[in-house]
Amino acid sequence: MALASLAPFCDWLANTPVSQTIQTVSWIIPAVQTVHILAVAAVLTSALMIDLRLLGARSTDQPVASITNRFLPFIWWPLPLLLTTGALLIIAEPARSLQNPVFLLKMALLLAAAAVTLACQLPLRKDPFFWDANEGRKRAARLIALASLPLWIAIVFAGRWIAYVQG
Repeated sequence: MALASLAPFCDWLANTPVSQTIQTVSWIIPAVQTVHILAVAAVLTSALMIDLRLLGARSTDQPVASITNRFLPFIWWPLPLLLTTGALLIIAEPARSLQNPVFLLKMALLLAAAAVTLACQLPLRKDPFFWDANEGRKRAARLIALASLPLWIAIVFAGRWIAYVQG
């Protein structure tokens, strides 16, 4: 399998001083995981609020742009934090992630979720009432929401699933 070809790199990374420190200092992994989980919660909650508005289930008295302006920062700003904490977790146990097909699935889902989020956000830059304009666009917004939330939830499940699948 192609992931097995990463074994030498994973072995090298696991033996670096940074990896050794993360592995041996007892509080680092729990602290990094806690920050990672809190950032995931911020992203997931924000996506939920936007998706509920796109579905017409919540805050229908406000334009979509108002809701996205409020919650999109809590999707995009935590992503660098997730990248940093995720990288630290990978450095601590590189083979656990880099050689794990579920990790690759999680990364693919993350790219898809980011693309769907951008598909919602970009039209609003030119027209703040884009998703509120007509019934056709409202249907498209509902489709975006129906794609978005399952993707974000699948990312969470894949993140947990990594621990139970051997690479």
